[in-house]
Amino acid sequence: FNARNFFAPARDSLNRNQFGGTIGAPVIKNRMFLFAGYQGRVEKSNPATTISFVPTQAMLNGDFTAITSPACNGGRQLNLTGGFVDNRVDPSRLSPVTLKFLQHVPVSQDPCGRLQYGIPNNNSEHQGLAKVDYTFTSNSSLFARYFYAVYDNPATYDGTNVLTLSRTGQNNQVHSLVLAHNQVLSASTLNSLHVTFNRTLNDRPLPAYFSATDLGSRVSSLVPGYVGVSVTGNGFSVGSGATNPGYFNSRGWQVADDLDLVRGAHQLSIGGNWIRSRIETLNNRPTNGAFTFNGQGTGLSLADFMLGVVSGGFLQGNPVYDYDHSDYVGAYAQDNWRVASNVTVNLGLRWEPFLPVKNTYSWVSHFEQTRFDQNVHSTVYPLAPAGLMFPGDSGYPGDATSFGKIAQFAPRVGLVWTPNGDERTSVRASWGVFYDTPHLFFNTRFANNPPWGAQITIPNPPGGFADPYLGYPGGNPFPALNTGWATQPFPAFGVYVNTPLHLEPTSLQQWNVSVQRQFGDWLTSASYLGNHSTHLWRATELNPAVFGPGATTGNTNQRRTLILQNAQQGQFYGTIGQLDDSGRANYGALLLSLQRRLKNNLSVLSNWTISKCLSDPATTEITGPTIVNPADPDLDYSYCSSDRRQVVNVSVVVRTPDFEKPVLRAILGDWQLSPIVRWQSGNRSSVTTGVDSALTGLGNQRAVQILDNPYGAGGPAAYLNRAAFASPAAGTYSTLAPFTVVNPGNLQNDFALARTFKIAGAQSVQFRWEVFNVFNHVNLASVPSGTTTAPLVTALNSANFGQIQTAGDPRIMQFALKFTF
Repeated sequence: FNARNFFAPARDSLNRNQFGGTIGAPVIKNRMFLFAGYQGRVEKSNPATTISFVPTQAMLNGDFTAITSPACNGGRQLNLTGGFVDNRVDPSRLSPVTLKFLQHVPVSQDPCGRLQYGIPNNNSEHQGLAKVDYTFTSNSSLFARYFYAVYDNPATYDGTNVLTLSRTGQNNQVHSLVLAHNQVLSASTLNSLHVTFNRTLNDRPLPAYFSATDLGSRVSSLVPGYVGVSVTGNGFSVGSGATNPGYFNSRGWQVADDLDLVRGAHQLSIGGNWIRSRIETLNNRPTNGAFTFNGQGTGLSLADFMLGVVSGGFLQGNPVYDYDHSDYVGAYAQDNWRVASNVTVNLGLRWEPFLPVKNTYSWVSHFEQTRFDQNVHSTVYPLAPAGLMFPGDSGYPGDATSFGKIAQFAPRVGLVWTPNGDERTSVRASWGVFYDTPHLFFNTRFANNPPWGAQITIPNPPGGFADPYLGYPGGNPFPALNTGWATQPFPAFGVYVNTPLHLEPTSLQQWNVSVQRQFGDWLTSASYLGNHSTHLWRATELNPAVFGPGATTGNTNQRRTLILQNAQQGQFYGTIGQLDDSGRANYGALLLSLQRRLKNNLSVLSNWTISKCLSDPATTEITGPTIVNPADPDLDYSYCSSDRRQVVNVSVVVRTPDFEKPVLRAILGDWQLSPIVRWQSGNRSSVTTGVDSALTGLGNQRAVQILDNPYGAGGPAAYLNRAAFASPAAGTYSTLAPFTVVNPGNLQNDFALARTFKIAGAQSVQFRWEVFNVFNHVNLASVPSGTTTAPLVTALNSANFGQIQTAGDPRIMQFALKFTF
């Protein structure tokens, strides 16, 4: 029944089975009730929608004439440098490490190197729920609920195509226990107490394949059987990002109490909440080394890879153990005040102190420019370079990355007004202040900092793929850097993340106004929704490279700000990703809705949203700079990547009548038809160079737009016009804002048909038929299930620039039966 994805050569083998049930019964009459439920799902699919670009046999023979031709580069002819003559190179110059790697990759039969394949997605999920309600008295009751879920999605590798290992396996478990007690203190007073414990166990296994050491590279592989290789632009990726073995476990405890009181025209609520959260994770992201090839060496990323020129840089560090914990404390008071028969005012105040995340093993640090200027060293880690301070040093905030902030209050105001008092017309308005609390994984990269993670980055290492530590001070520092930390030397050009000691938490002001009017069976409303974020967390580069005569990607570390200021101490610092709390964001939307309540077997629910979103480049995890130009961060304030100007939703429920004639009633009666239509304009993308054009060591540098219209002829092959963009001059940044390209919109038509057949007494069977994307509409640049291919290629260094490579899911059907007894 399922259709073929627009970009897939054949239909997906998707097969999904869902099953489950619920049961409930009294155990002690009028005292105890037991409820239990189970749901399971088993899914198997192998969608051939992943696209990579790999070497052809001609390239293995040193002939790159086809892949550099206009036919493979959007009409442009590429002329390779770095030892190529007429886009050919002596095969003896090809990297032996690369050639050994390619023994595990299919040879592309496409002249441009295109390879399309499927990544098996065979997963299962099982969920169980048990709940007990116990009534002590008419005023006192208790309930206990336990929830358990397990999810298994193995990563598979058949030994022939290592590209299928673009993700790890997932073995996840969730345990949740809730105890709650409700006490009626009087006819107008109710108290509710909740105690919760949650635990997650998330194992990320990866089948062993090979390491860089196995390929012949002179690196230390601390974990057997994997390596990170990323060929950007028109290439592929293996073992990069999150594709490494590890585990991610968490625990959480919560106690919350709410007291509700009714006193005349006032409904008062007072409450408090305490949450203790803890994570215990192991991430091997940098452990065996990560090699990036971006085309800056020869002009083509695959050519760099074939020659072993690690043009995008090399990264390595120790296994990253992140054991963090945090406390959340909140208290509130609220009054729902019925001022008049047609006016209700809601007044509230919430206290939410900012309590920063703490590291269990004190593996956090801080770089201070004034300490570097004054050559001040740590007393805890005496071998650390000037500028660093650690827990135990004077002025450091305990085991956290910053000091907290106790005096944080968030007021809220709401109003409901029915002008005529008949509730056919109502006006609602509200305003409130909200504070954001970062998730525990936000600070995980502090465990990468030397001396614990000892992460090192070498831009364009002279020894290439075969010997990335050639020329590095002292040679390969691993595994020697994985020993005692207090007496361990700090590595040259270490990678750091950093947080201000006095950090302002992100806050949000949100407001809305709506007018509702009922006309017979129809309800219309018009609403304005707005919010403004301040102290939005973003990240900048604290130690950028300085452009000057002779600047290349190979001497980036030697041109960084700190080494130019103080060579003896600055040589220990590579990139420093500095958290910045001065970001901002704004959102405004008009929401129009029209509803018809169910009458005469018909109901309608529809809405239309027109919105605009602007934001600085916020970071959800401090991994490195999000600001492209540290000298002018305001250039990055632009549209949100999720900015969709218009969204329209229409859902209808139609019931067939109860026919008088038995035959018609048996065949056509009691059916329910539910079509849903959703249309939304496209989200946004940024056009980047794909390389370090400014020669400052920062990524995501944007291209220069030289034509007013950036769009091409249309369709998946030419959505963007390559001639509309150019790379900025060496040593400069483009002034083009991020997310100026609007991606294609999408249209989704879903459909459901259901009927309940009565059997006997309280027994019945419900049949349900659901179709997603009924008309098999092609939604270009949407991401289908089970693929890692980028939807729209926006990097200038890619031969596929401007092309759309993915489409949303095709038509998918599912059938269901539910038995009720």
